[in-house]
Amino acid sequence: QVVELVGRLYGLKVSEVKPLPSYMDQNFHVLVCETQGGGDHGKSYVLKVLNTDDSQDADLVEAQTRVMMFLNEKGFPTNTPITTIDGKIMSLETIKQDSDYKQFMIRLLTYLPGVPMAKFTLDHQICYKLGRTIAQMDKALHEEFYHPTVRSLYRDGFMWNLSNTHLLERHLHEMEAGELLSIIEQVIQQFKEKIRPKLDKFRKGLIYGDCNEYNILLEPLDSPTEQPVERTGKSCPRSALRISGILDFGDMNFGCFVQDLAITIMYLTIVSQDPVGVGGHVIAGFESVIPLTEEERDSIYLLVCCRFSQSMVMARHNMLLDPDNEEYLNISMKVGSKRLHQLWQAGKEAVEKVWFDTAKSYLQ
Repeated sequence: QVVELVGRLYGLKVSEVKPLPSYMDQNFHVLVCETQGGGDHGKSYVLKVLNTDDSQDADLVEAQTRVMMFLNEKGFPTNTPITTIDGKIMSLETIKQDSDYKQFMIRLLTYLPGVPMAKFTLDHQICYKLGRTIAQMDKALHEEFYHPTVRSLYRDGFMWNLSNTHLLERHLHEMEAGELLSIIEQVIQQFKEKIRPKLDKFRKGLIYGDCNEYNILLEPLDSPTEQPVERTGKSCPRSALRISGILDFGDMNFGCFVQDLAITIMYLTIVSQDPVGVGGHVIAGFESVIPLTEEERDSIYLLVCCRFSQSMVMARHNMLLDPDNEEYLNISMKVGSKRLHQLWQAGKEAVEKVWFDTAKSYLQ
């Protein structure tokens, strides 16, 4: 089906297809010849087949795609769409799945170089750089981006918007009883008491919303002289790194800038060898572009715990819906429960002292 789709929609001849890991969509690394006539020069793309729910919201998919195009024009390493033969950036296709026919939104995207952040030993410099980059993206979107479909990104009731942390309660019955569930229940209660009443005071805009360890690609700065590293390879050695790819804008929403910071800290906490201390470097990078108010700073710790809770609860929920994808869905859950417990046991005051002392050191 991939070969047929790429040939019919884009006029390209596929020479190789490899499935890529994905949370809810289907992604394929596609190697093609230049044209249907073949040729010696191959190019790599990503064929993205959206899940059936998101495929029904054409405005949402177009808004996400227009954001990717805008950010790429601004110099950020994001995918851009390849237009179909008839000039479209996406195409709604009816595809047979098992015994049913369903509609899926199809996009062919540029393939970005690099290795997922999860495969690297991260130093403080790249953590600072990532915090700064996320803030730069949010700032550019807030100040310069507009498209008629942008209203679709407001996404009322979207489960991955941290402003909706309280909605996790509807899925708590799916979690196993134990200490993890107890912590999540406490996090949700504190969100309702301490964060939700203050949401109107936080500065808002379009945010990336999913800076996870597999959505950020990195490359050693000297990578052009090194042998290429497969994305599926083992951990990469420590080296000066650059951000070579920012993937998957499917969780974009109209949220609070401090929420994007908290999401970034949460995922770096999972992959860092210094899970408590890493947040300070991210905060320093983020605040070099978007300085936070005192109320926003005071919310970071709890918002990080809220993102952990979202990740744990929604991973469990989606495992029940799609058992075949359990291995991928479990990526964040394995280490995430341990890290959430670690942060919760350390407590807000102790964690914030480490974070803010580290961030302050960048100003000296």
